Amino acid sequence: MDETEAPPAPAPNVDEVVPSPAKPVYDLDDPTLYLNRELSWLEFNQRVLEEALDPRNRLLERVKFLAITASNLDEFYTKRMGWLKQAYAKDPRFTTVDGLTIAEQMEQVIARCKRMHAAIDAAWHESLGPELADHGIKIVRFGDLEADARGTLTAYFEQAIFPVLTPLVVDPAHPFPFISSGSLSLALNVRHPGTGQDRFARIKVPGNRPRFVDAGDNRFVLLEDLIISHVGMLFPGMDVTESYEIRVIRSAEMGSPGEEADDLLEVIESALRRRRLAQAVSLEVSGDLTDSRRELLLEELQLREGDVYSTAGPLGLADLFQLASLPISHLCDVPFTPATPSWFQGSNDSPSFFSTLRERDILVHHPYESFDKTVVQFVEQAAEDPQVLAIKQTMYRTSPDSPILEALIEAAGRGKQVAVLVELTARFDEANNIEWARKLESAGVHVAYGLPDLKIHSKISLVVREEAAGVTMYAHVGTGNYNSRTARTYTDLGLFTSDARICGDLLRVFNFLTGYGELAETEVLLAAPVNLRRELVRRVQREIAHARSGRPARVAFKMNALEDFELTRLLYEAAQAGVQVDLIVRGICRLRPGLPGLSENVRVVSVIGRFLEHSRVYYFANDGEPEYFIGSADVMKRNLDERIEVLAPVRGAEHRRQLDELLALMLEDRRQGWRLLDREWSRDSSVTAEGAHSLLLARAPFS
Repeated sequence: MDETEAPPAPAPNVDEVVPSPAKPVYDLDDPTLYLNRELSWLEFNQRVLEEALDPRNRLLERVKFLAITASNLDEFYTKRMGWLKQAYAKDPRFTTVDGLTIAEQMEQVIARCKRMHAAIDAAWHESLGPELADHGIKIVRFGDLEADARGTLTAYFEQAIFPVLTPLVVDPAHPFPFISSGSLSLALNVRHPGTGQDRFARIKVPGNRPRFVDAGDNRFVLLEDLIISHVGMLFPGMDVTESYEIRVIRSAEMGSPGEEADDLLEVIESALRRRRLAQAVSLEVSGDLTDSRRELLLEELQLREGDVYSTAGPLGLADLFQLASLPISHLCDVPFTPATPSWFQGSNDSPSFFSTLRERDILVHHPYESFDKTVVQFVEQAAEDPQVLAIKQTMYRTSPDSPILEALIEAAGRGKQVAVLVELTARFDEANNIEWARKLESAGVHVAYGLPDLKIHSKISLVVREEAAGVTMYAHVGTGNYNSRTARTYTDLGLFTSDARICGDLLRVFNFLTGYGELAETEVLLAAPVNLRRELVRRVQREIAHARSGRPARVAFKMNALEDFELTRLLYEAAQAGVQVDLIVRGICRLRPGLPGLSENVRVVSVIGRFLEHSRVYYFANDGEPEYFIGSADVMKRNLDERIEVLAPVRGAEHRRQLDELLALMLEDRRQGWRLLDREWSRDSSVTAEGAHSLLLARAPFS
């Protein structure tokens, strides 16, 4: 053998061959594959809190994110903790799809909420408060002000605060006062100097006065500090020996009105009155509350020790929105004016606008493109156009000064047939919606409230117009509410179309909502509860079939939440089959990406930034003939089975390219995009490149 040749390799010993590791075998019904809904929601709020701590954001924007985090946590307590307590009272051993019992969830959720409370406090005391002070924005004590400033604030207190306050004492003649949800109160011990008799007293800090009282030169005194500094005016001749801040959060769970409701509006009004007296779910306390007072509060509020969160204060940091709105330009995001798409520019000539819609669909993206100059203008033009015969509209959440509803009242006054479907049970908007419902009815608008057991969550508008060629319909299908205020900060998509099949389907939906009968099968819309779940499942299964046949297969969903068990399980099955699964999920996500042999080809991204990601997009590759849908539905059981929802197909080539770019931008965002791997969310805090929101702002207006 040549010396340069290597000796032949010895024959392998069969007994010593190490087999390739077998792929894990997964049972897709295994509860450990599914993340808990409540804990996943709290992880979303943690991502919001990280924005408050991120030095890449401008200071007042960080203060805003801290206020949002505190507000979100309050909302979690009112909605989800209320639900958990009800479920616990019914059966603490009940198990959800993630395998946790209600009792286990209660324990874990309370512990997680307390950690979040502590993190919010730390963010304020250790980071944002000191940084504001470094920029000359200071929270000061009333007693530390100079005499002139104290005199000015005392005069303000006497004129604008003192008349609003109502001291409430607890004694045999005065029962324990009702404490409304979310309100800030001062809990006091008031002592008679002669007898030494102690009494518990409560003063509600008025929510209709600024929480941060301007003391001049960008200095602010907390309203509760101003009150306690003048508390002697409320209890003349008495000694106030102890004072604490307290906040109570109550459940927002009202339950379903049920089929026996004869007048849904009256039922919801009654439920709103009951909500004021709803079960307390948490108590927040500043300072070291004495044992006797703590026992009194827990007994009167029917809470347990585990429901109490103690802190140095201040409580209710959602009020930091006031400071976040200070007009200090170098500490805020650069303001922008939403673009007006070319199709909506020029004169408000409704015939030419409808002529454009007869020729092509229009897709708009808020807030980059103006809501008022597109959606509001669409309804206003329809209200004024003498050729418009009827307007049909849904209303889930809207602003108290809604220009759309004012336009609909104007349309009714002009003799048009106007029907508005008002969702009375839109949580926390019930009172506003009831007020608008009464105003619309008084103006001659046909108002309907839908069904007691099906929320009207779809965002749809239909205009019926008489033209030379006959009666023609025009529609808007959106992903977000008809609300001019939130449209400035929520990202949403809207499709304007005269497509006869889409408009015909919408007419069926409106007739179902105002009439009597079953919801008819839609032709091109995916509508809940009739076919939305079935059609989403069918399309994912179609991608699975493509993948198993060796063809490229992909689904991409952009949504607020992935909560539904059946669809989550099916997405696991799709990933196993080789389908590329891309999920852009703002909040709740039950799926665990990156599990070997199961979800390795699943990407989950959550984009948190300047705007609240609210648009929903559903993409299916479909073997080279892709399908795109936008609408109001998330992948949650309630959206698929318990609400009126609509997803509309997007067919224009330029609109599909726009949606492709949007999905790619979100999935590739390294600045604002968090990535979920198994159970952990992470983001590279060193990235300095522009995020998706900044890039989309730079690209507006779309043409």
